[in-house]
Amino acid sequence: MSTVSNALDIRPARREDAGAVLAFVRELADYERLTHMLVATEERLAEELFRPNSHVEALLGFTGGSPVAFAVFFHNFSTFLGRKGLYLEDLFVRPAWRRQGYGRAMLLHVARIAHQRGCGRFEWAVLDWNEPAIRFYESMGANLLHEWRICRVTGEALERLAAKT
Repeated sequence: MSTVSNALDIRPARREDAGAVLAFVRELADYERLTHMLVATEERLAEELFRPNSHVEALLGFTGGSPVAFAVFFHNFSTFLGRKGLYLEDLFVRPAWRRQGYGRAMLLHVARIAHQRGCGRFEWAVLDWNEPAIRFYESMGANLLHEWRICRVTGEALERLAAKT
């Protein structure tokens, strides 16, 4: 699946792109001030993204042969809708390439995938301080769900929770 929009060529990431995907993840972590949480490696990403029957997918956006944007997404499920959905884990455009329609092209590409796959919804999270992203998402028709909060358990806390009886 390839799309050209505003001179952006979007294609699924391949195993040999694992290093590029990790570079985008590092840039995103830096932008979101979350580098202290980054433990992914190129090998780990390659295994998770490109193993048979992987449940996560990645897209890369290129212009002039250079990777300038990426998106990572996976299916979830809504019991209320009784249908699968698509969750956008990450969307990132390198700073030098912003405000040229590339974020819009990437978001629309993933939205089309959700629609083509019969998803009942397409959703993602945004940090509350990221006003440019919030304005962008609202301009694309997204509704911010202020009444919902994300719950997360990781690392040792996850181990302790899993061990409870």
